Amino acid sequence: MSFDLDVTHPYFAKAVALREAFARDAVDRDKAGGKPLEQLRLLKESGLLTILIPREYGGAGEPWSTALKIGREFAKVDGSLGHLFGYHFSSVHAAFLRGTPEQAADIYRRSAAGNWFWGNTANSFSKSLFGRRDGDGYVLNGFRPFTSGSHVADYLQIAWEDHTTNERSFAAIPTSREGLRIEDDWDGIGQRQTGSGRVTYTDVRVHRDEVFAFKADQVKPYQTLTPFQQQSVLLNVFVGSAQGALLAARDYTRDKSRPWVHSGVEKHIDDPWIKRVYGDLYTRTLAATQLADQAAQALDDAWARGRDLTEAERGNAAIKIAAANVFAGQVALDVTSQIFEVMGARSATTANGFDRFWRNVRIHTLHNPAEYKTRNVGHWFLTGDHPEPATFQ
Repeated sequence: MSFDLDVTHPYFAKAVALREAFARDAVDRDKAGGKPLEQLRLLKESGLLTILIPREYGGAGEPWSTALKIGREFAKVDGSLGHLFGYHFSSVHAAFLRGTPEQAADIYRRSAAGNWFWGNTANSFSKSLFGRRDGDGYVLNGFRPFTSGSHVADYLQIAWEDHTTNERSFAAIPTSREGLRIEDDWDGIGQRQTGSGRVTYTDVRVHRDEVFAFKADQVKPYQTLTPFQQQSVLLNVFVGSAQGALLAARDYTRDKSRPWVHSGVEKHIDDPWIKRVYGDLYTRTLAATQLADQAAQALDDAWARGRDLTEAERGNAAIKIAAANVFAGQVALDVTSQIFEVMGARSATTANGFDRFWRNVRIHTLHNPAEYKTRNVGHWFLTGDHPEPATFQ
């Protein structure tokens, strides 16, 4: 197995072609940071931004697993694009999870017709954006940090706290809205083109029909699927990064690495040490890939249940996604670090850009601690109790 997508699938064929295009300047773009505008143009031309929108609203009606595997393919060369592509779909579906059926239908139709790319400013922990009622809408002031995709988005999923009650509200607004300033100030060590910096709000008006009809005290199981979407995107970026790093390292080892002076072999790939390390890294990456596929199927199954999703069904999916996330993150960290040991000292130059794989994974795994997901899985295994729905589980 070489981690290849099935190119007989029309959307996977497009993904492979795009991945090859993204690879041409991935190292230079990682160094530059900023906006992947040309890559976004290619994504829009490909039609891939609408594939998860139901057919009746102008999309392709594909399952979540299709988008996750495409994001994984992009992450083989560029973790930022895998991240942005996956998070786009989480925001597209926000109206379905938090709004009325009429709001969801309207968002789906307009997004498909406009071929919109979505970002978000709905950071869960930041209590830094507040709204006050004004007529039949709200006026927002403050900021949100960690706003992935905002710097290139057409539309944003947003969240704020009421400045009197502290109650959280959600909405969708265009990035052209007056008073909205996208700082594009992300300076992380990795994921350098995700635009995950600050967005500032100065008297930004949100109209009543843009606010989702979400009540925190009336949440149904299907409305708690947002963490599954986000965690699934994360774990597939981990897997794609591990796959891409391993394949790139293999090519370098075959073509450029020199045998160690005391190895007793003429070719680096003939060294038993090198064979063992690659065998171990491949096996673990393959296992992470299989777990990722199982988790993607779990999300597909939960999503397909729609508003009929039960708490038990939700809980079963939570365990599969958590286990896959933890394992994928650890494997990706190990693979993206250990490849340098078997490629050799000359591989560790900025010109090669192999360090981007580790930097992307390292910063992405910090999104939430693996420790707590591992504990959730262990608690379930010992007691049979599923984790309570929460921001990251």
